[in-house]
Amino acid sequence: MRRFFYTLKQAFVQVLRNRAMSVASIFAITAMLLILSIFFILVINVNTAAQSIQQDYDSIEIYLNDDVSKEQANQIIVGIKEEKGVDDAYYKSKEDAMANFRNRWGDNAYLLDSLNENPLPNSVVVKIGDLNYGDEIAAAASKYDGVEDVKYYKDTVDKLLKMTHFVQVAAVIVMLFLIIVSIVVVSNTIKLTVFNRASEISIMKYVGATNWFIRGPFLAEGIIIGIISAGISVGASALLYRKIVDVIGAQVFSVLSMPMVPVGFLMYNFTWIFLALGISIGACGSIISMRKFLDA
Repeated sequence: MRRFFYTLKQAFVQVLRNRAMSVASIFAITAMLLILSIFFILVINVNTAAQSIQQDYDSIEIYLNDDVSKEQANQIIVGIKEEKGVDDAYYKSKEDAMANFRNRWGDNAYLLDSLNENPLPNSVVVKIGDLNYGDEIAAAASKYDGVEDVKYYKDTVDKLLKMTHFVQVAAVIVMLFLIIVSIVVVSNTIKLTVFNRASEISIMKYVGATNWFIRGPFLAEGIIIGIISAGISVGASALLYRKIVDVIGAQVFSVLSMPMVPVGFLMYNFTWIFLALGISIGACGSIISMRKFLDA
């Protein structure tokens, strides 16, 4: 325990002694983590939206002409259920469609009150069990009498999934680049401390101090810088994301019929992710800076 407290004390002394460079390192890591938080927020919400849209749009909607009766619609339902890949099919009246619109628009639903009549058509909704048969089902649906149009959202889902993959790849590339930059900054900061204590380190080695005894305070210094940076980043990210939710959360809900990822859930995960990143960056920077002065 004495050795642990000695290491910790020396680390804090070194952080305070090199305040300017320590602040520069904290600023660099904090900026990196804040940029990463923006990518994380984007990736998590896009993934959530993609999963939600996939669940909502694993269906085909067959719009019917106004003169199609309920009995004719039932005949279409019976016929379409015989197609491969169809899980279920049901009739949706124009009144039900308007009610769904009002629910999706939320507080803005009053805008629909200005309509003189309901412009939405009656339809048959087909739930697809196997998306591989989606195109065939859509083609078969368009051949029924009384069908005005067939809407299949496969292209929309595919484009959204491609965008999700692109965002994920971009986030990984940016994350790796920023982590490398932060490690270099921390390494240079601690390297200055090592230069300042070069004579002291030589004496400690001369009297028999082990490499890890000498390395300990520098390693702890890097970890302290990483923890401080992580704490600042989590707090700033929470404020930023809360503001984003307040500004566009309602609009996202009205368009996608789903809320953004809750602030509490996101920040809980950010805390552990940023702590792990901050500690790892600080420790790696310390180890790299010491390799030139101590035997591995």
